[in-house]
Amino acid sequence: MTPDWLAARSQILLDPTVTMLNTGSFGPTPKPVFDAANEVRRLMAMGPTNFFVRTLPPLLWEARTKTAHFLGTVPDRFVFTTNVSAAINLVASGLQLDGPGEILMTDHEYGSMVWCWERAAALQGLEVKTFPLPTMPRHPGEIVEAAVRAMTPRTKLFFFSHALSPTGMVLPAKELCAEARKRGIFTVVDGAHAPAMVPLNIDAIDADYYTGNCHKWLLAPIGTGFLAVRDWERPIEPLHVSWGYKPDAYPIGEHAAASGPDAPDAFGSTRRTRFLEFEGTKDVSAWLATPAAIAFQESLGWDAIRDRHAELATYSRAVFDKLGLKLATPADCRMSGAMTACELPKGVNVAELRRKLWAHRIEIPLNERPDRVLLRISHHFYTTEAEIDQLAEVLPLLI
Repeated sequence: MTPDWLAARSQILLDPTVTMLNTGSFGPTPKPVFDAANEVRRLMAMGPTNFFVRTLPPLLWEARTKTAHFLGTVPDRFVFTTNVSAAINLVASGLQLDGPGEILMTDHEYGSMVWCWERAAALQGLEVKTFPLPTMPRHPGEIVEAAVRAMTPRTKLFFFSHALSPTGMVLPAKELCAEARKRGIFTVVDGAHAPAMVPLNIDAIDADYYTGNCHKWLLAPIGTGFLAVRDWERPIEPLHVSWGYKPDAYPIGEHAAASGPDAPDAFGSTRRTRFLEFEGTKDVSAWLATPAAIAFQESLGWDAIRDRHAELATYSRAVFDKLGLKLATPADCRMSGAMTACELPKGVNVAELRRKLWAHRIEIPLNERPDRVLLRISHHFYTTEAEIDQLAEVLPLLI
């Protein structure tokens, strides 16, 4: 049975004056998720010591377990972070690579994460090498072939996005990781857009480090990201040194360290996840509310949600075609999800267009690439065809 999408939309906290076409940057919050996070904050505000010492640990382990299982991994290799940027920085800053050599990435990576790896490379005496992705491949194999051609004996680490931010194209993450593993290359995947947008099984992808956000398509509160570690053979140093740094030294008594590094401890973590995760006193209400976000969309049905994504993608492509705009996202369902982009005419004034779109209360991103300007629609289940039509009505008047 198809859900009532307008009824589901009514459960989302949305500004009624805004045409929201940008879940790919930030997802709005469902009311039950907002309430779950606020209940955590209420408990924390009433008795902070009781909350952090006694209430939090079982809630954190429950949230860790439910979120990890939803994403296709296990809690003892799942580290909560504030966002995907924090998770990638954790790996880039804490993983010691054996140089000399190079860090390989595609030419469509998120700008600040390019800087992150440039800094890591400079500190470790490595080089950063980028290779061009096919922008409109006929099949996923073209993406794999491009990556394999770029890999050399000097490649130490391969960093790529599971779904590209500028275009929404979904990459064959499992196949890319497999090719890198054959060559002894570490893999770090930027899965910022993947959770809840595409069916995700992190363990099946088999990346050395898979990172992601839950505040986009999963609609968890802002402040929920993660790092999933394939194994603990090569240690990562934490960004923060806090009480998780020496788990055997503190605390004592009822909070003595667990019997092994991967056994659940008395803090809602394990010794190894706490080593990377714990930053001191912190509001973790967003983490604890993530299971409520999973449950909310689960109640609608994941297959139904992704069918709705596909319907809206088809509708968006038809609108772009009618406007004479060139598509920038493959139609093949293996390489697309809930984001559809098009190219804007050359010479468009991007800053002015952003201002004009917002003057019409349309929330949508423009991405400036070296060779083109892209407009990207994010269409989640609560998006309506009428909102896409509103964009289509306004856009020709502005470009």
